[in-house]
Amino acid sequence: LSHSQRSQRPRSPRMDLCHVPAAREKGWYLALMAPNIKGPNYAWLDPSRLYCHPQGLQDCVADLLQPFQGDPIDMVAGIDAMGFILGAAAAAVLRKGFLAIRKAGHLCVQTLAQPYTDYTGREKVMEVRTDAISPGLRILLVDQWVETGGTMRAAIQLVEQLGGVVAGRRGGIGVLWVHPWVQREQCPWSPRWPALSPPPCPTGVAAICIEDSEGGRWIRECYKCAHCVPPGLQPRFNRHQ
Repeated sequence: LSHSQRSQRPRSPRMDLCHVPAAREKGWYLALMAPNIKGPNYAWLDPSRLYCHPQGLQDCVADLLQPFQGDPIDMVAGIDAMGFILGAAAAAVLRKGFLAIRKAGHLCVQTLAQPYTDYTGREKVMEVRTDAISPGLRILLVDQWVETGGTMRAAIQLVEQLGGVVAGRRGGIGVLWVHPWVQREQCPWSPRWPALSPPPCPTGVAAICIEDSEGGRWIRECYKCAHCVPPGLQPRFNRHQ
């Protein structure tokens, strides 16, 4: 491309890293995310822009952790790759260790692998080291975004197959807990699936946005979740607007 053609490309406006609104309502930092200017081969939004803003990042992590105040958490796990940023930040705030759930082929130690379909419809495999999760370890699972839910579901499967505790809903009459690999039609309300005792002190799932997809609803219904999108904005995020 010529210099003139490159100069005509749309650009994201520069971010003011010092500006903080007087009223920092939940989700104010979502406006810091950058829209897609490169076309359909890219995601519709770039959430990572908000990580550049010091107060935005702090408030985002605080909102993700708020629902879990008082819940015992032994470790935070983040999903490759963008979940590493929020997951590590959450672990630092909680003063807990951080476990990286990787795309297959990057860990040189013994691992457990899980195939899954990502939000683009591509078949992939993720893996986790087998020496970090002991039975009953209470884990907060973090990713940047939950669109179709396939990636998060695979991470849940890995953690629980190794004996870790992710999130089941606690308490409540008629609310049952099921393993995450149970089919959706067998999720808690199904009489075909026997009631299981809820895990002790479950932690949960956290992401900037959990979309109202079939997979996103499954995660919300079966697990304790945290996200940053106010109810009034959720429909726009579901439509990618």
